[in-house]
Amino acid sequence: MSQKRLVIAEDETLIRMNLRETLTGLGYLVVGEAADGETAVRLTRQLRPDLLLMDVKLPKLDRLDASAIVVEERLAPVMVLTADDDADQIQRAREAGVAAYLTKPFREADLVPAIEVAMARFAELRSVEMQISTLEEDLAARQVIDKAKTMLMQREGLVESEAFRRIQRLSMNTRKPMKEVAQAIVIANLLGEV
Repeated sequence: MSQKRLVIAEDETLIRMNLRETLTGLGYLVVGEAADGETAVRLTRQLRPDLLLMDVKLPKLDRLDASAIVVEERLAPVMVLTADDDADQIQRAREAGVAAYLTKPFREADLVPAIEVAMARFAELRSVEMQISTLEEDLAARQVIDKAKTMLMQREGLVESEAFRRIQRLSMNTRKPMKEVAQAIVIANLLGEV
């Protein structure tokens, strides 16, 4: 199994170095480091890490604003490490789509489970989004096929099963997806009606 690739965003150099050392010791590969929110977003876009780990408030772009950008663009899961456990910040983190929120002081042993769960949740989210996209495509295809069937039934007096088989045969004969064949039938029918 390959090492998980992380980007660290921390404005204090010493803390960033300690965090990198800790993460490397835990078996992670730190592929990028940022001292501000804008750089964190840019590095995440460029490097496509498995996780963006952000600590405390960052200059140029607040960590939660940076997190929202990374999450919205589906670049990587975001984990926030902070001493700030106030309810407003936690709510902002939830709204920004942060996958994990770990408050200081934390134990080194707390990092691995939080990182792994954040990455797993992100993978699940991506999988669900792909399923939704596939279902939307299938529904769109089904709607076009149904419209083409209806047009064939009305124009040629076919029953539904015959209209479907005709679209199916045309699809096989032309080696084109049924959706494309159905779209062609709909367009041809519309042009014929003008």
